[in-house]
Amino acid sequence: MGMKGSEIEAFIKAAFPDADIEMKDLAGDDNHWAATVKSAAFKGKSRVQQHQMVYAALKGNMGGVLHALQLTTSVKD
Repeated sequence: MGMKGSEIEAFIKAAFPDADIEMKDLAGDDNHWAATVKSAAFKGKSRVQQHQMVYAALKGNMGGVLHALQLTTSVKD
């Protein structure tokens, strides 16, 4: 089944409106994605906390509809 990159991006944008997001479909199957997310909301947060924030933004889709997400986060200047 999978999730379209635009759907993943919409969830992330809803939680982090200032975010710069780059999506890459790693396997061409809508199940294995790489996302790079830059947001000012990550300031002062550890990398683990940043990733947890993004997973929370996906509202339970990670591990279900969305099988795999390679995540890179950073603070937006």
